[in-house]
Amino acid sequence: MDRRHFLGAGIAGASMLTFSSVLSQSAPNPGAPTLPEPGFRKMTLGSMEVYAINDGALRRPLGDEFVRNAPLEQVKALLAAQNLPTDYVDIPFTPYLIVSGGTKFLIDTGFADNGPPTTGKLRANMAAAGHKPEEINHVILSHFHGDHINGLINKAGELVFPNATVHVPAPEFAFWMDDAKMNAAPPAAQGAFQNARRVLGKIPTNKLVRFEAGAEVAPGIQSVAAHGHTPGMCVFTVRSQGQSFMYTADVTNVPSLFARSPDWAVTFDMDPEMARQTRRRIFDQLVKDKMAMGGFHFPFPALGTLE
Repeated sequence: MDRRHFLGAGIAGASMLTFSSVLSQSAPNPGAPTLPEPGFRKMTLGSMEVYAINDGALRRPLGDEFVRNAPLEQVKALLAAQNLPTDYVDIPFTPYLIVSGGTKFLIDTGFADNGPPTTGKLRANMAAAGHKPEEINHVILSHFHGDHINGLINKAGELVFPNATVHVPAPEFAFWMDDAKMNAAPPAAQGAFQNARRVLGKIPTNKLVRFEAGAEVAPGIQSVAAHGHTPGMCVFTVRSQGQSFMYTADVTNVPSLFARSPDWAVTFDMDPEMARQTRRRIFDQLVKDKMAMGGFHFPFPALGTLE
Protein backbone atom coordinates (compact mmCIF):
# COMPACT_ATOMS: atom_id res chain seq x y z
CA MET A 1 0.00 0.00 0.00
CA ASP A 2 1.31 3.45 -0.79
CA ARG A 3 1.58 6.22 1.80
CA ARG A 4 -1.59 7.99 0.67
CA HIS A 5 -3.59 4.77 0.95
CA PHE A 6 -2.13 4.19 4.40
CA LEU A 7 -2.97 7.74 5.45
CA GLY A 8 -6.56 7.31 4.34
CA ALA A 9 -6.81 3.96 6.10
CA GLY A 10 -5.47 5.51 9.29
CA ILE A 11 -7.97 8.36 9.22
CA ALA A 12 -10.81 5.97 8.44
CA GLY A 13 -9.81 3.76 11.36
CA ALA A 14 -9.70 6.78 13.64
CA SER A 15 -13.09 7.92 12.38
CA MET A 16 -14.61 4.53 13.13
CA LEU A 17 -13.22 4.65 16.66
CA THR A 18 -14.48 8.22 17.06
CA PHE A 19 -18.14 7.61 16.35
CA SER A 20 -18.92 4.01 17.22
CA SER A 21 -17.73 0.82 18.72
CA VAL A 22 -14.98 -0.72 16.64
CA LEU A 23 -16.79 -4.05 16.72
CA SER A 24 -17.76 -5.34 13.30
CA GLN A 25 -21.45 -5.85 12.71
CA SER A 26 -20.77 -9.24 11.15
CA ALA A 27 -18.23 -10.49 13.67
CA PRO A 28 -19.26 -12.85 16.48
CA ASN A 29 -19.78 -11.13 19.81
CA PRO A 30 -16.55 -11.65 21.81
CA GLY A 31 -18.13 -10.50 25.07
CA ALA A 32 -17.38 -7.43 27.14
CA PRO A 33 -14.02 -6.48 28.65
CA THR A 34 -13.52 -6.60 32.40
CA LEU A 35 -13.05 -3.08 33.74
CA PRO A 36 -10.62 -2.38 36.61
CA GLU A 37 -11.92 -1.85 40.12
CA PRO A 38 -10.85 0.54 41.47
CA GLY A 39 -10.38 2.37 38.19
CA PHE A 40 -7.50 4.57 39.27
CA ARG A 41 -3.89 4.12 40.39
CA LYS A 42 -1.61 6.76 41.92
CA MET A 43 2.16 7.12 41.95
CA THR A 44 4.28 9.80 43.63
CA LEU A 45 6.76 11.61 41.40
CA GLY A 46 8.91 13.93 43.50
CA SER A 47 6.54 16.64 44.74
CA MET A 48 3.90 15.68 42.15
CA GLU A 49 1.27 12.96 41.96
CA VAL A 50 0.52 11.01 38.78
CA TYR A 51 -2.83 9.22 38.48
CA ALA A 52 -3.80 6.72 35.80
CA ILE A 53 -7.61 7.05 35.58
CA ASN A 54 -9.42 4.52 33.43
CA ASP A 55 -12.26 5.63 31.15
CA GLY A 56 -13.24 2.07 30.20
CA ALA A 57 -12.29 -0.34 27.43
CA LEU A 58 -13.49 -1.92 24.21
CA ARG A 59 -13.15 -5.53 23.09
CA ARG A 60 -12.41 -5.80 19.37
CA PRO A 61 -12.53 -9.02 17.31
CA LEU A 62 -9.06 -9.60 15.91
CA GLY A 63 -9.07 -9.61 12.11
CA ASP A 64 -6.64 -9.28 9.23
CA GLU A 65 -7.03 -5.49 9.17
CA PHE A 66 -5.76 -4.77 12.69
CA VAL A 67 -2.04 -5.31 12.00
CA ARG A 68 -1.48 -4.09 8.47
CA ASN A 69 1.96 -5.53 7.76
CA ALA A 70 1.91 -8.95 9.46
CA PRO A 71 -0.17 -12.06 8.71
CA LEU A 72 -2.96 -12.79 11.15
CA GLU A 73 -1.44 -16.17 12.01
CA GLN A 74 1.75 -14.45 13.17
CA VAL A 75 -0.21 -11.93 15.21
CA LYS A 76 -2.17 -14.69 16.92
CA ALA A 77 1.01 -16.64 17.59
CA LEU A 78 2.51 -13.68 19.44
CA LEU A 79 -0.62 -13.35 21.59
CA ALA A 80 -0.68 -17.09 22.29
CA ALA A 81 2.98 -16.94 23.39
CA GLN A 82 1.87 -14.51 26.11
CA ASN A 83 -1.10 -16.68 27.15
CA LEU A 84 -3.49 -14.06 25.78
CA PRO A 85 -6.70 -14.67 23.79
CA THR A 86 -6.19 -14.87 20.04
CA ASP A 87 -9.67 -14.07 18.73
CA TYR A 88 -9.96 -10.56 20.17
CA VAL A 89 -7.96 -7.71 21.72
CA ASP A 90 -9.03 -5.49 24.60
CA ILE A 91 -8.29 -1.79 24.13
CA PRO A 92 -8.37 0.23 27.38
CA PHE A 93 -8.62 4.03 27.51
CA THR A 94 -6.65 5.69 30.31
CA PRO A 95 -6.15 9.45 30.68
CA TYR A 96 -3.58 10.68 33.22
CA LEU A 97 -4.02 13.29 35.93
CA ILE A 98 -0.96 15.23 37.11
CA VAL A 99 -1.31 17.09 40.41
CA SER A 100 1.40 19.71 40.97
CA GLY A 101 0.84 21.75 44.09
CA GLY A 102 -2.64 23.19 43.78
CA THR A 103 -2.79 22.76 39.98
CA LYS A 104 -4.36 19.79 38.20
CA PHE A 105 -3.50 18.75 34.64
CA LEU A 106 -5.50 16.09 32.77
CA ILE A 107 -3.76 14.55 29.76
CA ASP A 108 -6.34 13.31 27.23
CA THR A 109 -9.99 12.82 28.08
CA GLY A 110 -11.57 9.55 26.94
CA PHE A 111 -15.17 9.61 25.71
CA ALA A 112 -17.37 11.23 28.43
CA ASP A 113 -20.91 9.98 27.70
CA ASN A 114 -20.36 9.92 23.91
CA GLY A 115 -18.95 6.40 23.57
CA PRO A 116 -19.97 2.76 23.83
CA PRO A 117 -21.42 1.50 27.16
CA THR A 118 -18.09 0.11 28.40
CA THR A 119 -16.52 3.60 28.23
CA GLY A 120 -17.21 6.94 29.90
CA LYS A 121 -15.95 5.87 33.33
CA LEU A 122 -13.51 8.76 33.83
CA ARG A 123 -15.79 10.95 35.97
CA ALA A 124 -16.65 8.15 38.41
CA ASN A 125 -13.07 6.91 38.64
CA MET A 126 -11.80 10.47 39.08
CA ALA A 127 -14.27 10.94 41.94
CA ALA A 128 -13.06 7.70 43.53
CA ALA A 129 -9.54 9.13 43.40
CA GLY A 130 -10.75 12.30 45.14
CA HIS A 131 -10.93 14.72 42.20
CA LYS A 132 -13.73 16.49 40.32
CA PRO A 133 -13.93 17.66 36.68
CA GLU A 134 -14.54 21.22 37.90
CA GLU A 135 -11.15 21.14 39.65
CA ILE A 136 -9.17 20.48 36.46
CA ASN A 137 -7.16 23.61 35.64
CA HIS A 138 -5.62 22.39 32.38
CA VAL A 139 -6.42 19.70 29.81
CA ILE A 140 -3.49 18.69 27.59
CA LEU A 141 -4.28 16.78 24.38
CA SER A 142 -1.76 14.46 22.75
CA HIS A 143 -3.65 14.25 19.44
CA PHE A 144 -7.15 14.60 18.02
CA HIS A 145 -8.46 11.04 17.64
CA GLY A 146 -11.94 10.82 19.14
CA ASP A 147 -11.09 8.62 22.12
CA HIS A 148 -8.66 11.32 23.27
CA ILE A 149 -10.79 14.45 22.73
CA ASN A 150 -14.48 13.49 22.87
CA GLY A 151 -14.45 13.66 26.68
CA LEU A 152 -14.13 17.44 26.51
CA ILE A 153 -17.82 17.82 25.60
CA ASN A 154 -20.71 15.73 26.92
CA LYS A 155 -23.67 14.58 24.87
CA ALA A 156 -25.63 17.67 25.89
CA GLY A 157 -22.92 19.89 24.37
CA GLU A 158 -21.59 21.10 27.74
CA LEU A 159 -17.94 21.49 28.73
CA VAL A 160 -16.96 18.57 30.96
CA PHE A 161 -14.03 20.53 32.43
CA PRO A 162 -15.56 24.02 32.55
CA ASN A 163 -12.64 25.73 34.30
CA ALA A 164 -9.83 24.22 32.23
CA THR A 165 -7.56 25.76 29.64
CA VAL A 166 -7.11 23.27 26.77
CA HIS A 167 -3.58 22.88 25.35
CA VAL A 168 -3.18 21.31 21.89
CA PRO A 169 -0.18 20.53 19.64
CA ALA A 170 0.01 23.24 16.97
CA PRO A 171 0.81 20.85 14.06
CA GLU A 172 -2.07 18.57 15.08
CA PHE A 173 -4.48 21.50 15.16
CA ALA A 174 -3.22 22.74 11.79
CA PHE A 175 -3.77 19.34 10.14
CA TRP A 176 -7.31 18.65 11.31
CA MET A 177 -8.49 22.23 10.72
CA ASP A 178 -7.12 22.32 7.15
CA ASP A 179 -10.06 22.37 4.72
CA ALA A 180 -7.90 21.17 1.82
CA LYS A 181 -6.76 18.09 3.76
CA MET A 182 -10.31 17.30 4.84
CA ASN A 183 -11.64 17.63 1.29
CA ALA A 184 -8.84 15.43 -0.06
CA ALA A 185 -9.54 12.65 2.45
CA PRO A 186 -11.71 9.68 1.43
CA PRO A 187 -15.39 10.30 2.26
CA ALA A 188 -15.35 7.63 4.98
CA ALA A 189 -12.40 9.39 6.60
CA GLN A 190 -13.84 12.90 6.70
CA GLY A 191 -15.74 12.19 9.90
CA ALA A 192 -12.53 12.38 11.93
CA PHE A 193 -11.94 15.94 10.63
CA GLN A 194 -15.53 16.90 11.36
CA ASN A 195 -15.37 15.45 14.85
CA ALA A 196 -12.19 17.37 15.73
CA ARG A 197 -13.84 20.58 14.58
CA ARG A 198 -17.06 19.79 16.45
CA VAL A 199 -15.23 19.22 19.74
CA LEU A 200 -12.55 21.90 19.57
CA GLY A 201 -15.06 24.41 18.21
CA LYS A 202 -16.85 24.28 21.58
CA ILE A 203 -13.76 25.49 23.46
CA PRO A 204 -13.76 29.28 24.01
CA THR A 205 -10.98 30.96 22.04
CA ASN A 206 -9.37 32.36 25.17
CA LYS A 207 -9.25 28.85 26.66
CA LEU A 208 -7.51 27.16 23.71
CA VAL A 209 -3.70 27.31 23.65
CA ARG A 210 -1.54 25.85 20.88
CA PHE A 211 2.01 24.72 21.63
CA GLU A 212 4.87 23.55 19.45
CA ALA A 213 6.43 20.13 19.95
CA GLY A 214 9.28 20.42 22.44
CA ALA A 215 7.65 23.27 24.35
CA GLU A 216 7.20 23.19 28.11
CA VAL A 217 3.43 23.10 28.52
CA ALA A 218 3.69 23.84 32.24
CA PRO A 219 6.51 23.81 34.81
CA GLY A 220 7.79 20.22 34.87
CA ILE A 221 5.63 19.07 31.92
CA GLN A 222 7.33 19.07 28.51
CA SER A 223 5.96 18.03 25.13
CA VAL A 224 7.94 15.72 22.84
CA ALA A 225 7.23 15.24 19.12
CA ALA A 226 5.83 11.76 18.45
CA HIS A 227 4.43 12.14 14.93
CA GLY A 228 3.24 9.23 12.80
CA HIS A 229 0.20 7.87 14.59
CA THR A 230 -1.20 11.27 13.62
CA PRO A 231 0.62 14.14 11.92
CA GLY A 232 1.11 16.15 15.12
CA MET A 233 0.88 13.77 18.07
CA CYS A 234 2.99 14.62 21.12
CA VAL A 235 3.96 12.66 24.21
CA PHE A 236 4.81 14.32 27.51
CA THR A 237 7.59 14.02 30.08
CA VAL A 238 6.85 14.97 33.67
CA ARG A 239 9.80 15.74 35.97
CA SER A 240 9.97 16.59 39.66
CA GLN A 241 12.84 16.43 42.16
CA GLY A 242 15.02 14.24 39.95
CA GLN A 243 12.24 11.75 39.11
CA SER A 244 10.68 11.42 35.65
CA PHE A 245 7.63 9.93 33.96
CA MET A 246 6.57 9.82 30.31
CA TYR A 247 3.01 9.61 29.02
CA THR A 248 3.35 7.87 25.65
CA ALA A 249 -0.21 8.44 24.33
CA ASP A 250 -0.65 6.14 21.28
CA VAL A 251 2.99 5.42 20.50
CA THR A 252 1.74 1.86 20.81
CA ASN A 253 -1.90 0.84 20.87
CA VAL A 254 -1.74 -2.75 22.13
CA PRO A 255 1.64 -3.23 23.82
CA SER A 256 1.40 -7.03 23.76
CA LEU A 257 1.61 -6.63 19.97
CA PHE A 258 3.26 -3.31 19.10
CA ALA A 259 5.73 -3.00 21.95
CA ARG A 260 6.92 -6.57 21.40
CA SER A 261 6.90 -6.08 17.62
CA PRO A 262 7.51 -2.33 17.22
CA ASP A 263 7.83 -2.55 13.42
CA TRP A 264 4.22 -3.72 13.06
CA ALA A 265 1.68 -1.11 11.96
CA VAL A 266 -1.69 -0.85 13.69
CA THR A 267 -4.65 0.09 11.51
CA PHE A 268 -4.94 3.47 13.28
CA ASP A 269 -1.41 4.69 12.40
CA MET A 270 -1.81 7.39 9.75
CA ASP A 271 1.86 7.35 8.67
CA PRO A 272 3.05 3.84 9.60
CA GLU A 273 6.72 4.36 8.74
CA MET A 274 6.98 7.54 10.78
CA ALA A 275 5.03 5.86 13.61
CA ARG A 276 7.50 2.95 13.53
CA GLN A 277 10.48 5.29 13.81
CA THR A 278 8.81 7.22 16.62
CA ARG A 279 7.97 4.02 18.49
CA ARG A 280 11.57 2.81 18.41
CA ARG A 281 12.95 6.24 19.39
CA ILE A 282 10.58 6.69 22.32
CA PHE A 283 10.95 3.12 23.56
CA ASP A 284 14.75 3.26 23.30
CA GLN A 285 14.72 6.43 25.41
CA LEU A 286 12.45 4.88 28.04
CA VAL A 287 14.68 1.82 28.37
CA LYS A 288 17.91 3.85 28.40
CA ASP A 289 16.67 6.35 31.00
CA LYS A 290 14.77 3.75 33.08
CA MET A 291 11.93 6.27 33.11
CA ALA A 292 8.53 5.49 34.60
CA MET A 293 5.90 5.50 31.89
CA GLY A 294 2.26 5.02 31.01
CA GLY A 295 0.25 4.72 27.81
CA PHE A 296 -3.35 5.49 26.93
CA HIS A 297 -4.04 1.93 25.72
CA PHE A 298 -1.79 0.01 28.13
CA PRO A 299 -3.39 -2.67 30.33
CA PHE A 300 -4.45 -1.18 33.64
CA PRO A 301 -2.92 0.09 35.92
CA ALA A 302 -0.92 1.42 32.95
CA LEU A 303 1.97 2.61 35.12
CA GLY A 304 5.40 0.97 35.09
CA THR A 305 8.68 0.76 33.24
CA LEU A 306 9.72 -0.68 29.87
CA GLU A 307 12.42 -3.34 29.43
